[in-house]
Amino acid sequence: MLTEERREALLRLVERRGAVKVKEMAAELGVSAVTLRQDVRDLASRGLVVRVHGGVMSPAAARQADVTAPSPARPTTGRDHVLGLVVPPGAYYYPEIIRGVQDAARTHGVRVVLAVSGETLEDNQEQVRRLVASGADGLLLMPRAGLEPAERADEWLSSLDLPVVLVDRRTGAQAGRLEQVASDHAYGAGLAVRHLAGLGHERIALVARAESPNTPLIREGYAAACRALGLTAPPEYRIGSDGQGAASDAQFGELVAAVEAGEVRAALVHNDLDAVALVGVLRARGLRVPQDLAVVTYDDEVAELSDVPLTAVAPPKRAVGMWAVDLMMRRLDDPAPPLAEVLLRPELRVRASSCTP
Repeated sequence: MLTEERREALLRLVERRGAVKVKEMAAELGVSAVTLRQDVRDLASRGLVVRVHGGVMSPAAARQADVTAPSPARPTTGRDHVLGLVVPPGAYYYPEIIRGVQDAARTHGVRVVLAVSGETLEDNQEQVRRLVASGADGLLLMPRAGLEPAERADEWLSSLDLPVVLVDRRTGAQAGRLEQVASDHAYGAGLAVRHLAGLGHERIALVARAESPNTPLIREGYAAACRALGLTAPPEYRIGSDGQGAASDAQFGELVAAVEAGEVRAALVHNDLDAVALVGVLRARGLRVPQDLAVVTYDDEVAELSDVPLTAVAPPKRAVGMWAVDLMMRRLDDPAPPLAEVLLRPELRVRASSCTP
């Protein structure tokens, strides 16, 4: 059932019965109570129902019972705000963050206008100019990583004269009055290394996608965990492609040779598509996961769908999007508080691709 269909069904129930309990409605409609409470909040903000403790009433029933609707959770002035969201092109990593932005925007009752940036600093600047000209009150920016020249990019960000939240990006103090929310990718990589080391693996390879904006932080966390655990890190195996698809079989040749020689028995692979491709390459060479190579992937977009379900580090992408909107709304409500930098920690989801050697 789509959101609007569900809310229409909810309205019909309330109008027919006058008053109903949230738990009863949730069971009847086959949704969670959390989802239904969000529906109730939205309908109540539009004056279509009246919230009461544990349930909801129709406006007519509330008038007869002399029930006063509670005040909305947030000031209604926020409902006029428009937020501009700039994301880089690519269908693999960003949709879940965008969904988080959408969820939070609905909760706050604000409108989000999406723009897709290009490859250059000028492309990003043009998209921001258009959003500001169209009336954006604040900007949620996810610019392409590594915009060149870096000094000009920071100078541009610091010159923006309306609230800005960087989304899953991090920058230094030279970028001005920016707020930031991102996944702690270094921490996530450390989770993977500690998991594999705890299973007895002493040589854990890093297989990293060269063009990913998260690779430097994953590399940092991987190296720090290896040092802390006293592990000897094999050479990094770098892979890449012209598009967003998985790496070609040939790019795994050096790693597969190291597995066949017994030099590498465990690997952290960034990202899921590459890890799934690697499992296929290993199988074609008569090698098994996890017996010959234990694999932990980084992202958990499609890790569970692999022939061997993959243990994965899952960055909290949707939460990043939701926190970005929350930070922006706090800033629009009150510009005085200190600027915030929020790092959200990934979690490790253990599946069949890692085990004791």
